Amino acid sequence: MNNPAASHPETWVDSHGDALFRFALARVRKPEVAEDLVQETLLAALKGRRGFESDSSERTWLVGILRHKIADHFRKTSRESPFTDLDFCSGEFAEKFNRGFWNHDLAPKDWGASPESAMESGEFFQTLDSCLHKMPDRVAAVFALREMDEVPSVEICKNLGISEGNLWTMLHRARMALRECLERNWFSPA
Repeated sequence: MNNPAASHPETWVDSHGDALFRFALARVRKPEVAEDLVQETLLAALKGRRGFESDSSERTWLVGILRHKIADHFRKTSRESPFTDLDFCSGEFAEKFNRGFWNHDLAPKDWGASPESAMESGEFFQTLDSCLHKMPDRVAAVFALREMDEVPSVEICKNLGISEGNLWTMLHRARMALRECLERNWFSPA
């Protein structure tokens, strides 16, 4: 290891395991998959630890490896089952999407609270996480890659084998579902 401040690999699980697991779980939404990805990350880090430089913190380096493992996971699962918009046209939010794009009932409601105050609340993040888990896996994967990990659209389309139009449709629907869920579960008047 070229970074004298880096810890020994034996301490990585204790030092970074929980943070890596939470990071992966927020993106893949399945604990067993998140666990596997964290294990793959730690194994890859162990194999490549000699290349770790002090340009970033050890956790940042591990999260970077994990991001690649998550992208590989999504790439692999997209080959196993094709992405389709139809997956999102059933369930809790189907009625909203099937009534038409310009329906005035779909306009955002007044949330009352400022975004800054909502972001400071731990309860808000629990509600947000719950809303994200209500999305279909494929839509959540696209949303996580684009909005949480800021992966470029072109790269998402290439890796997941979807068209740009499909990507933007899925993102639009994910945002609408998220807004609807937050309005019902967080911002609704008491």
